[in-house]
Amino acid sequence: MATPIQEAIWVLRAQCGDREAIESLLRSVHPALHRYVGRVIRAELVDDVMQDTLLIVVRKLKWLSEPRLFRAWAFRIANRQAQRVLQKERRYDRHDNEELLLESLPAAEPPLPEESLRELLDSGELSPASRAVMVLHFEEGFTLPEVAAVLEIPVGTAKSRLAYGLTVLRRRFGVKKEFSDG
Repeated sequence: MATPIQEAIWVLRAQCGDREAIESLLRSVHPALHRYVGRVIRAELVDDVMQDTLLIVVRKLKWLSEPRLFRAWAFRIANRQAQRVLQKERRYDRHDNEELLLESLPAAEPPLPEESLRELLDSGELSPASRAVMVLHFEEGFTLPEVAAVLEIPVGTAKSRLAYGLTVLRRRFGVKKEFSDG
């Protein structure tokens, strides 16, 4: 994976018409975008969404004013394309009850066992909205404010969707968590 500085340099070169820079950018971001999109939508639709995403990235790259934000910008485009597909299939369910969950998360969680997280994400137990937050946060390493920016939602909503996903994970694997007032 390229560093953010290298990606920013490629963005600047690509904005000046350097075809090699465009190809380097796409090669750099493609695996992470593909992994993310594959977690949000059905496997048979991933390639179409990826093709549309990469075309939009190439077409609109000249308007990206902050090259350091390339990766988050590309994830936002991928997310929008994936959400369009979900809406077309009428599978996108916002789960209003997620919005009522905790607005803030408790202190830092111990790292999730990678296998348990993967099982949960593949199980279909989470809504696409919660699954998107979990993938971006745990698999792609985005902070909650970055996740909120990519998904174009408030940070509190990202937190509640993450809390919901963690609750489902705990319930699924029989982990009880005690919350205290102090």
